[in-house]
Parts: sequence; C-alpha cells; structure tokens
Amino acid sequence: MAASDEYKKTERILIADDEPLFLRTTGELLRKSGFECVCVPDAKSAMAELETGDFDLVLSDLNMPGNLKLELLRKHSDLQPEIPLIVITGVPTLPSAIESVRLGIADYLVKPVKFEDLLNSVKKALANSRRTQTRSSRGRAKTAEKSNRIIGECSQLRELLEIINRIATTDANVLITGESGTGKEVIAREIHDRSHRSGGKFQVIDCTSVLEALFESMLFGHKKGAFTGAVSDAEGLLKQCDGGTAFFDELGELPAPLQAKLLRAVQEQTFTPVGSHTPVTVNTRFVCATNRDLELEVASGRFRRDLYYRLGVIHLELPPLRDRGDDVLLLANHFLEELRPEDSSPLRMTEESQNALMTYSWPGNIRELRNVMDRAIALCTTEEVTLADLPERLRSQEQTESVVLNAEQGPEASIVPVESESESAEVPTREEAIEQAEYQYLVGLLKACSGNVSEAARQANLSRQGLHKLLNKHNLRAAEFRNRVEKKQD
Repeated sequence: MAASDEYKKTERILIADDEPLFLRTTGELLRKSGFECVCVPDAKSAMAELETGDFDLVLSDLNMPGNLKLELLRKHSDLQPEIPLIVITGVPTLPSAIESVRLGIADYLVKPVKFEDLLNSVKKALANSRRTQTRSSRGRAKTAEKSNRIIGECSQLRELLEIINRIATTDANVLITGESGTGKEVIAREIHDRSHRSGGKFQVIDCTSVLEALFESMLFGHKKGAFTGAVSDAEGLLKQCDGGTAFFDELGELPAPLQAKLLRAVQEQTFTPVGSHTPVTVNTRFVCATNRDLELEVASGRFRRDLYYRLGVIHLELPPLRDRGDDVLLLANHFLEELRPEDSSPLRMTEESQNALMTYSWPGNIRELRNVMDRAIALCTTEEVTLADLPERLRSQEQTESVVLNAEQGPEASIVPVESESESAEVPTREEAIEQAEYQYLVGLLKACSGNVSEAARQANLSRQGLHKLLNKHNLRAAEFRNRVEKKQD
C-alpha cells in the first residue's frame, strides 16, 4: 500500500495497583516491551494523572484504597470511550465481574497472571483501540446523516429503508432476522437513531454470552446484600436505557428460563431488581435480532410463543449479501475507504479482484466482506487491490470460474494453456496456513457437535469462553450449524 512512513508514537499506559511488587514489575516489563508507563499506587493518584495526562490504555485493580471505580474512569472528561480499560484483580467478585461486563472493558484478568498473557491482552486492546479511533475519526463526520451507515442500492434494501422510515417514529417492538453477518445491529441502530428515542441510550445485550446466574442482576440490577459480594446497589441494563432502546442480539440463543424472566419486562415495562421488593418501571423499546427461524423454534417448543409475539410486532428480514448484486462492490469500496489509514492513498480494485468478490457466495455476509477488505488493505503493496491480496478461498474460486468460462467457450478456447495449481497458486504464509487450518478445524468441530458449544468446547479441551473467542475470530456462529441440522431433519 502506498503510504508515507508512519510515525509511531510510544503508547502510554496508566497502571494503578496498590501492590508495590506487581506495580514495579509490570511497569518495568511493559517498558521493556516498548511502552511508556505511569505507575500509581492508589485511586487518588490515578485520577490526578487522568486529569493531566494523555493515555492510550488504563490497567487498573478494582480493589485499591480510594474506591476507584470504572464508572469514574469512563465518565472522566479526558478519558474517551475508545480508550481501553483492563481490569486486573487478585480478589475477583461477582459484582465486579458484572460491573466489568456492563462497562464493556477490554479484558478482566485475575492474579496471578502470566506476563505473556497480560502483554497479549494489552497489545490486542491497543490494536482494537487504534483501529476504532482511526475509523471513527472519519466516521463521525459522516454520521451526521444517519442513513450513511447503510450502504447499498438493491431493491430489497430500498424497501427495507422505507419500512424503517415508517416504523422508526413508533414505539413498536421490532424483530430483525437474517443470516449471521447481514447487518442486523446496523439496522437496529438505524431504527434507534431515526426515532424520538435517539437521545436515549442504545444498549446492546448479547444473548450468546448471557450466564443464567448473572442474567437477572445484569438486566434488572440488584440491591446491596442480595448475594455474596453485593456490597452496593447496582443499576441494571434496562434501567440504564430507560427512554432509549434495548437491543437483544441473537435472541434465539436465550435459554428458556431466561425467556420467562424477560417476558414480564417486555409486556409490562416493569421488573424487580434482585434482592428488592420494589418494582421498577421503565420506558424502553425492544429491538431484537436472531439468525434462527423463531417460528420453527416456537413450534418445537424451544422459544416462548407469548414472548415471540411481544417482540415480533414488526418483523424485518435482511437479505444475504449473495442476493444483493452490485451492493457487494459498493460495500467493498466503502470498506476500502473507511478502513485505510488516514495518511495512505485511496485504493481501487482490479477487474480480477472485483470478479472474485462478485462470484463468491459470502457465507459470512457483510461481516466477512469487511474482514476480507481489511486484510486486503494490510497486504496491498500498491494502490490497487489485486487477486493476490484476497484470501485463498476467493482466489481459488476465481480460478475455477476462469476454467469453466474457457470450457464454455468451446473446444478451441478450452485448449488455452492454464497454469497448474502448483505453478500459479501462491504459497500461503505460515500465519495464513495456521488461520486456514484453525478455521477448518472449527467448522468440522461444530458440524460434529451439531452446533452444541458446550460439547464442542469439551472435545476441543477449551472453556466455553475460549471457544467463543475463536468462533468470533473466524466469524463462525454455532447457531448456524444447529440450524443446518434442524433443516436436514425437516
């Protein structure tokens, strides 16, 4: 990619911990790894540094003298939401875990922690933060027009936007369905932003990561003393988005016991925090998304019929990317512009690379396309994205299409020499080979386990959380493999 040499500043990390040995050792090791570190032993000092300093990451204990709370860090005028927070504690508690999940911290580490694991967490958080800030610096200017986040000209999308315009000003609950990666959350945000609730909070609740033991406390909040470790009152997510929109992503993954607990909140806009006897009333719109067929789920008894009717007042079905025609290229060009570094030249695609994008089936839809273009930007050495910059699965398909095209043109055309795979195919890098092998392993694992995450994690000797991280890395959803099995049975 054509670009001037980028000036790379030393990233600054604020480390706050009341254990002198941990503070000194961690600071020294991170400095040796190329970071600038400011180490403070208590909450008061941390807040003083935040008032005067400019930091790229905060690494903090939750149990220091001075009652340092993540809310203070988040709300501090000099600490932007994009700056990642990593919590590291020697005394993990249920309330602190709930608090961390609520605030969307980058990582939650428990002492003792290996420095290698800590360093990986820091690097990953900073990389995500850099990418977010680079993109948002261009994106914020564009979001003045709220429809700019929806890219496409196909008839299905135009019809969808017309419906969104009509329903956005109402308070009707909305159910958004479609394959994984089709942009369900983008549509949900569009509905929120076009509504009279746009001044309220848009709260995302990921149903795939909900633990039954934490569900009520996270959603409804809890009172001090409600359970061991509940040392103070905590406000639930529904209360936090009072006057706004609650977006339940992957609703079809919500276990049956939790569906019953959600029903009352949806139909009455009322709930009772854990440990309290006083109901709380809110004014919240519910927008939900799933890649499952909830009508089939209801018919099979896996999803509550009454909850389905309450949440599906308006039903929007998103088309898969493979059915959106030239929108593939519109989106690809949009991502090339959005994701490229600010100091780099604009990129364009060769005809070959465009053909590869248009003929590919995009099982991961828009999310997969975005990742493919992000990869192409990283690998591109000129101002053109070529076939070589695309993943092997797209390159091999383009080669297959070329062979079929030659064959269809008749015997004379079919004898045109075609390079053998060994001559034309590039040898993947070690990292690419590992990525491909890992992807294939996960696909095989999910097929063998019919999308059962617990069983897949057991067979892979991984925790559920560890398996979810790998699945997210490769844009795989276990639910899709359960759906395939069910469709075959039908």
